[in-house]
Formats: sequence, structure tokens, C-alpha cells
Amino acid sequence: MSVHLHWFLPTGGDGRTLVDRHAYTDGGVKRSRTAPVSGVRAPDIDYLTQIAKAAEQLGFEAVLTPTGTWCEDAWLTTVALAQHTERLKFLVAFRPGVISPVLAAQMAATYQRITRGRLLLNVVTGGDSTEQRRFGDHLDHDRRYARTDEFLSVVRGVWSGQPFDFDGEHYQVEGGLTALPPDPLPEIFFGGSSAAAGPVAARHTDVYLTWGEPPEQVKQKIDWIRGLAEKEGRTVRFGIRLHTISRDSSAEAWATANRLLDDLSPETVAAAQEALGRSESVGQQRMLALHGGSRDDLEISPNLWAGVGLVRGGAGTALVGSHSDVADRIEEYHALGVEHFVLSGYPHLEEAYWFGEGVIPDLAARGLLPRIPASPLLRPAVGGAPLLVAGGR
Repeated sequence: MSVHLHWFLPTGGDGRTLVDRHAYTDGGVKRSRTAPVSGVRAPDIDYLTQIAKAAEQLGFEAVLTPTGTWCEDAWLTTVALAQHTERLKFLVAFRPGVISPVLAAQMAATYQRITRGRLLLNVVTGGDSTEQRRFGDHLDHDRRYARTDEFLSVVRGVWSGQPFDFDGEHYQVEGGLTALPPDPLPEIFFGGSSAAAGPVAARHTDVYLTWGEPPEQVKQKIDWIRGLAEKEGRTVRFGIRLHTISRDSSAEAWATANRLLDDLSPETVAAAQEALGRSESVGQQRMLALHGGSRDDLEISPNLWAGVGLVRGGAGTALVGSHSDVADRIEEYHALGVEHFVLSGYPHLEEAYWFGEGVIPDLAARGLLPRIPASPLLRPAVGGAPLLVAGGR
């Protein structure tokens, strides 16, 4: 079982600290390009193309795009970026409650043809009722997962290429059809830590995603989902969502983490924790429990730092350390059954290079990765003389 590495596209903005993006979005209400804040990078197509091209060159298989109010639409953004890349896949996040499942199946099929098979799907059921209501969705937490269950049943049904009928509580479809099914079928990624989420993952998911909890907690989740899937006669693979701070030495990496922490005022942390504490997401509550809102003891497991979660929702932990340290932790999660690693860092362009030039060769040397395409700099130059490449930084 090889490791599959994926990076992240910051379609809500990027920056050098954990709060820079908020300055760009102005609380998500207005965006000003005439008076940019120092160090804040707008998620325009030129910058996102830089990240996508870097991820492809460095050996990442795919990039995840988020979904929600404060970011660009994932479908439109990634299909544009597909025109600037050759092999990179796109893990497109979307909310099943705000789109017809038959239309989603058709969109996926079209996307596969346009990109020649580079689509992966990340189904986000949603854990924030306020956010859901912005999109016209008024179901409660558990009913959203019940609807996702039906949604994925319809999607897989119409991908068969034959007329498909479905009569459920949330969807009624007569003769649903994707005339030209996607080839290959996109893999479906899905996350959820609640009792309502588990059975949905077991019935429909190709890859179950968890946020970056300590290894023993991740193992408990894997055992839980694996057991539910076995009862359904299915096999589910597993992935994890983490940030990374990888440097040439452990001291450099932890200095970077501490600098990110120093940028956070007590008021900023308190406001973020209050907002995140209102989330209905069980996974989000598990993230908050890792640090309890305190700056103390943020290394909750070797090289696993919970500082990001002081102000960020969703994935709130980072692998911090030397390139070898980070590779050790990835190997540890892999031994538990984690196959897909969806990674990110601030800023996303620079951190992609730190990880790609430092950790990826280490993982390849351990036999955890398939062969990485050689950099153009390592190919023979015209005339036959090899280019000399300096050592790492």
C-alpha cells in the first residue's frame, strides 16, 4: 500500500500567518484589491496556478479545494486550473444538500472528460447550520447525513448509464440518467466523526478522511469505519488531513510554529474559540478538545502540534519537525492503515516546496511512494553534459 500525497489550494486567500487570510476577506463581506494588506495573497487564478504547478512538479497526486462562503467555487476554479496542469488531480469539495444529485453526477462526468480523468470528489455534509442556511439548507445535523446517504445512492445509481429510479425522503428521481458516465468513476472522499456519519461512510465512501488526531485516536476511527464497512460487504480506504511545517532541522520547524503562535493575540484566540465552539460538527469538537483553547502543551503527540486549531476551523493540527521527523509520523499513520495524506501549510506555495523537496524524497527512499518523476534540472542538458544541482537548503 503506497502513500498518496495531496496538497491544498487556498481558494479563500493565503498568507504568512494563521490569520492573514481574514484580513483579505474582511470577514468574508468585502474584498479590497486596491488596498492589500502586507503579506496577504488573493486567491486569483495566477497565484493558484503557481501552487497547482508547484504541487504537480513536486510529486503531489492531487490538490484539495475547500467549499463554503469564504472561498471560490471549487468546480469552476479547478477546471480552470486543469488547463494549466497536465497530471495533477483535483479533489473537489462540494455540499450535497445544495445541488441535485443527478446534476452532480452529470457535472462529474463532464469534468472527467474535460480533464481526462483527473477528478476526485470530497463530499462535505456540513457541520454548521448557519453556513448551511446561507445556501438555503435548513436540515439539522443528523438529517443532513441521512440526505447525503440518499444523495450518494442516486449519484452511483445514475452513473450506471441506465435509467435509475429512487424514492427516498429527500430525493425522488424517475429515470435518472447520466447518458455518458464518467470514465473512470471519480473516487469519493468523505469525512464525519458522528454516529450519523459512520454508516454513510461505510455504504458509499472510497476513502474515509479524518482530521489529524493523535495516532491512537485515528486507529479507533479506522477500526470503527472498517467494522461498519465489513457489515456492508465493502472495503474502505483511509486518509488524513494535516498541516505541515517541515524544515532542515527540528529547531527550525518549531521556531516557525512558535512564530505563528506569537502572531495570535489572546483576543483573537478567544474569539475564534467561541465561534468554533458553536459548531455542530463532532469532528470539530474533537479538534477543540485536543488543546482546550490553551497555548500550553500544544504538542499533543510527538511532532503533532495543535496550534493551528486555536484560530482555524476544520483541520487544526500540523506535523512539525525535521523532514525525517515528519516522514516518521507519516510512516506511523501509514502503518495504521492511512493511505491518503491531504496536506497544507502557510503560505501554501512555500510550504509545498519545503515538504516536496525535504519529505517526499525521504518517503520515496523508505519505499512508501511510487517513483517520483525526475525534475527537469536532473535531466541531461543539451550536448550531453549533466546539470549540477546544489544541495538542499
